[in-house]
Amino acid sequence: MSIGARLTDQGATFSLWAPCAERVEVCCRNDAGQWTEALAPQTEGYWGHAIPGLTAGTRYMYRLDGGPWRPDPASHFQPEGVHGPSALVDHGFDWRDKVWRGVPMEEMIIYELHTGTFTPEGSFDAVIPRLDDLRELGVNAIELMPVAQFPGRRNWGYDGVDLFAVQNSYGGPQGLKR
Repeated sequence: MSIGARLTDQGATFSLWAPCAERVEVCCRNDAGQWTEALAPQTEGYWGHAIPGLTAGTRYMYRLDGGPWRPDPASHFQPEGVHGPSALVDHGFDWRDKVWRGVPMEEMIIYELHTGTFTPEGSFDAVIPRLDDLRELGVNAIELMPVAQFPGRRNWGYDGVDLFAVQNSYGGPQGLKR
């Protein structure tokens, strides 16, 4: 089973693995307000629920057995940091280079690029104008680091918290796509 929240044509589905929980709830917040709904037990410790009408940007958190509200451990975006609510993400992407097949391994010149220190702004958007400079150096492949959400605005990436989420201070999933 897949875990996390996913947008669908009808809204969103939520899936969480919590094998010891007796009750799981999701609290959603968007322009329409804030509300809580129960997830239903599935097989092998999973819980699931579908909520119609949700869109990208909707914030949500989980609560197990009446405990504290927590972000999704499989979150794809933490716009308010690792302790804040998770957000639904539209993963659609318009690839404009469909015929590109990559660089053969033996020809790769890899540049390990730390997004937070590569430019004074420390964001994905700030990297874009500098890509031609890297090409002039002979670089033809970039390894971005760190990408996974971590606490704070800058980090070396060794203690990522939300491994499915793109760092919010670098521009989140939309910044990475650009």
